[in-house]
Amino acid sequence: MDTDYELNGDVIWGAEAIGRFLGMTRRQVYHACDQEHLPIFRVGSTLACRKSTMMTFITKREENNASYRRGLPRI
Repeated sequence: MDTDYELNGDVIWGAEAIGRFLGMTRRQVYHACDQEHLPIFRVGSTLACRKSTMMTFITKREENNASYRRGLPRI
Protein backbone atom coordinates (compact mmCIF):
# COMPACT_ATOMS: atom_id res chain seq x y z
CA MET A 1 0.00 0.00 0.00
CA ASP A 2 1.27 3.45 -0.93
CA THR A 3 1.51 5.42 2.30
CA ASP A 4 2.88 8.55 0.58
CA TYR A 5 -0.46 9.33 -1.08
CA GLU A 6 -1.85 12.66 0.12
CA LEU A 7 -5.61 13.09 0.24
CA ASN A 8 -5.39 16.82 0.89
CA GLY A 9 -6.07 17.84 -2.71
CA ASP A 10 -8.45 14.95 -3.45
CA VAL A 11 -10.99 15.19 -0.64
CA ILE A 12 -13.85 17.68 -0.69
CA TRP A 13 -15.20 18.50 2.78
CA GLY A 14 -18.74 19.67 3.44
CA ALA A 15 -22.02 19.73 1.56
CA GLU A 16 -21.50 23.27 0.27
CA ALA A 17 -18.08 22.45 -1.21
CA ILE A 18 -19.38 19.23 -2.75
CA GLY A 19 -22.28 21.21 -4.19
CA ARG A 20 -19.94 23.78 -5.74
CA PHE A 21 -17.91 20.96 -7.29
CA LEU A 22 -21.03 19.30 -8.75
CA GLY A 23 -23.11 22.39 -9.51
CA MET A 24 -25.72 21.46 -6.91
CA THR A 25 -27.23 23.19 -3.92
CA ARG A 26 -26.32 22.13 -0.39
CA ARG A 27 -29.82 20.66 0.03
CA GLN A 28 -29.51 18.65 -3.20
CA VAL A 29 -26.23 17.18 -1.95
CA TYR A 30 -27.86 16.11 1.34
CA HIS A 31 -30.80 14.61 -0.55
CA ALA A 32 -28.53 12.70 -2.95
CA CYS A 33 -26.52 11.45 0.02
CA ASP A 34 -29.66 10.31 1.87
CA GLN A 35 -30.82 8.48 -1.28
CA GLU A 36 -27.32 6.96 -1.74
CA HIS A 37 -27.10 8.38 -5.28
CA LEU A 38 -23.56 9.73 -4.93
CA PRO A 39 -20.30 8.24 -3.59
CA ILE A 40 -20.28 10.46 -0.50
CA PHE A 41 -19.22 9.42 2.99
CA ARG A 42 -19.49 10.98 6.42
CA VAL A 43 -16.73 11.76 8.86
CA GLY A 44 -18.67 12.42 12.01
CA SER A 45 -21.49 14.68 10.84
CA THR A 46 -19.51 16.17 7.93
CA LEU A 47 -20.10 14.98 4.37
CA ALA A 48 -17.02 14.31 2.28
CA CYS A 49 -16.09 12.80 -1.06
CA ARG A 50 -12.99 12.21 -3.11
CA LYS A 51 -12.77 14.17 -6.36
CA SER A 52 -11.18 11.20 -8.10
CA THR A 53 -13.94 8.83 -6.97
CA MET A 54 -16.65 11.34 -7.95
CA MET A 55 -15.15 11.83 -11.43
CA THR A 56 -14.91 8.06 -11.97
CA PHE A 57 -18.53 7.70 -10.78
CA ILE A 58 -19.73 10.43 -13.17
CA THR A 59 -17.77 8.97 -16.11
CA LYS A 60 -19.26 5.51 -15.54
CA ARG A 61 -22.78 6.97 -15.27
CA GLU A 62 -22.26 8.84 -18.55
CA GLU A 63 -21.02 5.69 -20.27
CA ASN A 64 -23.93 3.62 -18.93
CA ASN A 65 -26.47 6.23 -20.01
CA ALA A 66 -24.90 6.55 -23.46
CA SER A 67 -24.95 2.79 -24.03
CA TYR A 68 -28.55 2.63 -22.80
CA ARG A 69 -29.63 5.42 -25.16
CA ARG A 70 -27.97 3.71 -28.13
CA GLY A 71 -30.46 0.83 -27.73
CA LEU A 72 -33.50 3.10 -27.89
CA PRO A 73 -35.39 3.46 -31.15
CA ARG A 74 -35.16 6.85 -32.86
CA ILE A 75 -38.31 8.92 -32.95
